[in-house]
Amino acid sequence: MPNVLDIRRRIRSVRNTQQITKAMKMVSAAKLRRAQEAILRARPYAGQILEVVRSLMARSEIRPHPLLEEREEKSIQLVVVTADKGLCGAFNANIVKAAEGFIREKGDRSLDLFCVGRKGLDYFGKRTTPIRHRQVNLFQRIEYGHARQITGKLVSQFLSGERDAVYLLYNEFKSVIQQRIVVERLLPIPPIVLAPEQSPVDYIYEQPAAEILNTLMPRHVEVQVFRALLESSAAEHGARMTAMDAATNNAVEMIESLTLTMNRARQAGITKEIIEVVSGAAALT
Repeated sequence: MPNVLDIRRRIRSVRNTQQITKAMKMVSAAKLRRAQEAILRARPYAGQILEVVRSLMARSEIRPHPLLEEREEKSIQLVVVTADKGLCGAFNANIVKAAEGFIREKGDRSLDLFCVGRKGLDYFGKRTTPIRHRQVNLFQRIEYGHARQITGKLVSQFLSGERDAVYLLYNEFKSVIQQRIVVERLLPIPPIVLAPEQSPVDYIYEQPAAEILNTLMPRHVEVQVFRALLESSAAEHGARMTAMDAATNNAVEMIESLTLTMNRARQAGITKEIIEVVSGAAALT
């Protein structure tokens, strides 16, 4: 059994760790509140711009936009959105696992990665799947310009024919304790299919429909990427908050267990000393 001094040192170390995890939980809770507000503001706009683009294509007699061109998926790019930091439970591990499953599923096709976040880059940098682009250290402060930079690379490769499809893999924020892995096709944009009871009523355009579509298409892709970044950021803070809360609770349980062990060791030492004193006294009589 370890001595009392060693157990006291262990308790002090666990208590220091508990203070760190508790502080990280509070910081993540504050960041989560801001990230949740941002994603709740972005979701309606992202959903509405998608409906406008699809409805515009379904209801107007204009030439299909290049970003809607369906091609055989011989060459694919997968955008993997992970965190830049760890200590957030299985947040990064789930994304990596889903990415590996996607790679195996598309194994007979040419595929490369666009790693957003340092954790995904560190993992796939040691694997055989090629990494075409990388973007790290953007989750400290997510700006729309980050989504524009990422989208510019994706759109240019799709329009040039280098890639036949672009997929987006990220964690969608559902609640503090729940995140959902999402794999969605970003390019080409899937067209809308009107129900039979819907009448294709056309809009009155102040500008030519083709000009509006050329402006909306890249904007739509940018907005969807921006939404995915916000979703991943909120999900990361929620996962870290949950993980740090669990770590804090585990530290409390460990301190209680170590304290009990220390008391037993101290009592055993006291009992041993009493026995030695009694035995010595008995030997002198």
